[in-house]
Amino acid sequence: MAESESKEASRRKALWLMGAAAVGLAALGADGVRPGSRHRAAASPATTARPRAILHPSPSPTPTPTPTPRPAAWTPAKLTATKTPVRNLSELTPPPPPQTIALTIDDGPQPTWTPRVLDLLAEHEVHATFFIIGEQVKELPKLTRRIADAGHQVCNHTMTHPITIAGMSRKRVRKEIVESHDLIADITGVVPQFFRSPGGAWSKTVLELTAEHGMLPIDWAVDPRDWSRPGVGHIRRTLLGSEAGNIMLCHDGGGDRSQTLKALGTVIPKLKKRGLSFVAL
Repeated sequence: MAESESKEASRRKALWLMGAAAVGLAALGADGVRPGSRHRAAASPATTARPRAILHPSPSPTPTPTPTPRPAAWTPAKLTATKTPVRNLSELTPPPPPQTIALTIDDGPQPTWTPRVLDLLAEHEVHATFFIIGEQVKELPKLTRRIADAGHQVCNHTMTHPITIAGMSRKRVRKEIVESHDLIADITGVVPQFFRSPGGAWSKTVLELTAEHGMLPIDWAVDPRDWSRPGVGHIRRTLLGSEAGNIMLCHDGGGDRSQTLKALGTVIPKLKKRGLSFVAL
């Protein structure tokens, strides 16, 4: 009898201990979810057991390409005479292949018209030479790189396009040329090989500083004055008067270039049909 009572007491004690343990666990769990509980961290084993995230270093930014010269399509070009700007391809040594013509485009990049000009050139598989302004290159680096990446020649057209550059001091001319030269090289990875003075305004100082920085001065033989918006017909007729070896001048910046775009859409295929091939300088 005593033995059975002892067993019963042991069983009740075990049941009591299990119940107390369950109550304690329930209370502990309640503390774990109660807002502001001081036991929150202790009651959340997942928090303490969660492995610490491994932070991987951010990938290095794409390095700026080392600027390199981009020579003419036929061969690195040199002037036969260094005292005057080039107006025709025949003045380059050695000259380009026969039946070639060069389309040069000034005053960009410009966010509205430059992309449309690039699309037109791509449609007709033509490479051109863009004389670009440093301030706009700085403002539109991606568009500038698009010009270069499409295989067009990118060239120096000063930093701010001062029409009075021929009368400026040597220090100011140097600043206009050097800042734009270095910016174009940094943005595109292409060292400008050619320079065009704004408005074709040349002086001894401008020519000397152009040569000093390894660039050739480029003018033009055919100018439809498209910047003045003389009408699509005038631009078209002037450009269609071009001959093999000519350097033609057009613009993608400086205002509304819709007339230029429309005229080029007709002129380019007609000149190609005549047997002329377009080359970038």
